Order: sequence, then structure tokens, then C-alpha cells
Amino acid sequence: MNAQASLQINAVKIVGTGLIGTSIGLALAQQGVSITIDDADEKALALAKDLLAPYLKVSGEGRKEYDLVIIATPPASVIGALKSEFVINPKSVFIDVSGVKTNLMQEIETLPVLSQSFVGTHPMAGREISGASSAQADLFNGRAWILTPTSKSSERAIAMTKQLIVALGASSYEMTAKDHDHLMARISHLPQIASTLIASEIQELGAGLELSGQGLRDMTRIAGSDPLLWSEILLENRNEVINTLDQFISRAFALKGAISDSKQDEIRAIFKKGNSGRAKVSGKHGAKPRNYLHLLVVIKDEPGALSRLFTECAQIKANIEDLSIEHSPGQESGLITLAFSPEDGERVEAHLKKQDWKVHRR
Repeated sequence: MNAQASLQINAVKIVGTGLIGTSIGLALAQQGVSITIDDADEKALALAKDLLAPYLKVSGEGRKEYDLVIIATPPASVIGALKSEFVINPKSVFIDVSGVKTNLMQEIETLPVLSQSFVGTHPMAGREISGASSAQADLFNGRAWILTPTSKSSERAIAMTKQLIVALGASSYEMTAKDHDHLMARISHLPQIASTLIASEIQELGAGLELSGQGLRDMTRIAGSDPLLWSEILLENRNEVINTLDQFISRAFALKGAISDSKQDEIRAIFKKGNSGRAKVSGKHGAKPRNYLHLLVVIKDEPGALSRLFTECAQIKANIEDLSIEHSPGQESGLITLAFSPEDGERVEAHLKKQDWKVHRR
């Protein structure tokens, strides 16, 4: 596998065949790693095994020793699975992939031998539909993967965990369990709650929903998430979630008051804060925040127009970080928004204007 240097990950056991566990299995099996999968849910296990069937030649079924054991169960089952697997595989390195860390890490710290072989992790990747049926081998490409080592995690355990993350195409970020849960309550758990509540409010609208635009679809995309999994996550991180909700509700009441009292300046100030917050969100999932320069380029609706634009950027070796296109059928011109680093953006703007392209800054 492409992360192997001084360490070798040849055999991996995955306990839990949901979206994350099965996706890891697919990605590693494609790289020739011997995979064993297990799940208390026989139906889920059967589906995952069928998905991995093309790689049976590298399957580790029946193997008794593993370099790495990955616990990919729901949060409430992680500690039990870890203890059971550690008895069977005492020489392995262990990681979990759950979205809540503080309580788990505190319990692991009370188990000195296991805590040396264990590293808490959380891949910042997923889909609104859970389960093996949604698994993808490239699920982690370009994503962030958080590490929360114990105070006793060995160099071997940390190195092997980072090697796994590189092999799956992700980037590792290390933090404490407390910082992880504080952050997740705000960037993961709150969006899930908001999406779920919005979707709950519109369920009885009936035919009126046919008039909804892309905004509603965007806001409710993750409302299809697994209720059982999310009930466990929210309860496991209850203190941080409650604090986050208290602050969110306070700001919702402030907006309600401003609307009620017709205070347009206060409403605008709230929206400006929202604009500022949105601008800080990375354009690429899991990537470190970057200050992009966005150029709006008007293009003609004709064959080769996009190709010529991309060629112009390539000629001056400018990397397009992100893009979006606005165009309606029958319209003679369209608008493409290109995101660049500030340095590349300056060069592209000057170059395109010399070539008579219609360029504007956002």
C-alpha cells in the first residue's frame, strides 16, 4: 500500500460494517491488504462481504493475528468491542472511528496496556445515507482525519495510524478529545440538528414542497441520517451539544426580537456575521481554510469555450482550486466562478483581461 515505509500494514480486522468500516475495507483491499470484517448484525455483515467479494484473494478470514484492528461500531459499542478484541489480539494496534471522544478516551486511559496500543480517530467523511450500501473506496480522499491519542499511545500505534490515514488519501490532524468534542458539537452536530429540525417542520406541507428551491434541498440533505446513530452521538456529547444549542437558541431569539421590533440594522448585522462565518468555511472538504480570490468570468455558449479558458490558466501555470458554473439553456453567455490562491488569482485576472476575457472579482 502507498503509505508503507518502515512500517508494514499487511493484515487488518474491521469490526463494524457500516459506511465507514466497509469503505475502509474496500480501500485497503484494493491496495492488497488482507481484510477480515465482523459485525453483530448478520445482514449488514453479509452485504459487506458481498461488496468485498472481488478481493477474496486477499481476505484475511481465519487469520489470528492483525497489524491493526479498527473498531467501526456506533459510539455506545466501541469500548465493549475494544476490550473484546484486545483479549483476542493483544499485539495489534487499535483505533476507533467514532464521532465523540471524551468519555471513550477517559475510559481507555484507565486501561494502561490497551491505552498504549490505542489511538482515537475520527474521519471527517460520510454520507447522508449510512450503512454498507453507501460505502465507497474513495470516501476519504482529500478529507481530514482527526487523531486523539491517549497519554500512553505508543510511537508505533501513532505511526501506524498515520500510515493508514495516508493510505486512505486523507490528512491527519491531532487534538485532544475535549477539543474534538467541543469542535464537533459546533461544526458537525449543530448542522445535523438544524437540518433535522428544518426537515421536521416541512414534512406536512404536501404539494407545496414541489415549489422548494435548491436552498431547502441543501439545508435538508443530511436530514436523512441514521436516527439511532445520531441519538447515540448527541447523548454521548450531551454537555457540548447543550452548550452549543443554548448559544444557537439565544441568537435565534435575538433575530426573532429584531424582526418583531422591525430593527433592520440588527437583522443586517446578524446576516453580516453569517456572511463572515460562511467565508471562513474551507472551499474543499477537510482542507485547511484558505483565502481564495474568486474571479467571475463571462463565457460564450459555444463549443470549446471552457477548454480555452482552462488552457489560458494552464499557460501561466495557475492552479484552479474550485469552480462553479451558472448557465441556463438557450442563454448565449454563462458565468463561471474560479477560485485561486490570491497570488494566482492576480496573475490570472491580468492575463485574461489582456486576452479580452470579461473578468470580474466577486
